[in-house]
Amino acid sequence: MNRELTLMAVHAHPDDEVLGTGGLLARCAAEGVRTVLVTCTNGEQGDDSGGVKPGEPGHDSAEVAQRRLAELRASADLLGIDHLELLGYRDSGMAGWEANDDPDAFANVPLDESAGRLAELMEHYRPQVVVTYDENGGYGHPDHIQAHRIALAAAEKTGVPDKLYFAAIPRSGVRRMFDSVREAGVEIDFDPPEDFGTPDELITSTVDVSAHVDVKREALRAHASQGENIFLLRLPDEMQRMAFSFEAFVRHYCRVQAPDKEDDLFAGLR
Repeated sequence: MNRELTLMAVHAHPDDEVLGTGGLLARCAAEGVRTVLVTCTNGEQGDDSGGVKPGEPGHDSAEVAQRRLAELRASADLLGIDHLELLGYRDSGMAGWEANDDPDAFANVPLDESAGRLAELMEHYRPQVVVTYDENGGYGHPDHIQAHRIALAAAEKTGVPDKLYFAAIPRSGVRRMFDSVREAGVEIDFDPPEDFGTPDELITSTVDVSAHVDVKREALRAHASQGENIFLLRLPDEMQRMAFSFEAFVRHYCRVQAPDKEDDLFAGLR
């Protein structure tokens, strides 16, 4: 009996689902593919009201988590996500933060426990395609790295996914975008290092999500409490469309017949 085509995205925090996979999730939903979003933490180490940072006076982690989870649900609705699964672990914070030492932080939870819970979800939903981060979590965030680890461990334990991918930002695309931003005179407080992003030669799959740019932008706006994370929305419309129209991935493994270079993560499965 054929399984229902299903995509599972494994992300660390509320808002992570949008930038690298929001277009993919929206496109799959529009195509009738069942979409499952697993969010590992509640995002307690995000900004509080008025931009109050973790560790600063007045930062209320419980309120931050409540607000961010509400934003996540709004984003999931906009993207057409069928099933939102919350593992509910505590946000570990960025590398080097005091929150890293919390024994309840996601990055400190024994792998067998967290991967076991994700494995149960994989067994339940039976996704043919799973998307998560690479071994560096994209940029070294402890929770992203842990999400990568549990996704691989759960996939290996269950043997369910036919294909597993890492979300990627092509290095050449990063350079082009920031060059365009500077030429346009747009002020941003982030200047990526030269090696930021994934080397182009490692990219195996590029998905056209241009038809879903507007919904992707709306989903990003839903995470309004994390203003620093939506600087892309301050760019001119043309630059936003350039940044949001394609999403790239590195295929970690594939158990079906599929081309080496893909424009569809379900290639070989439809």
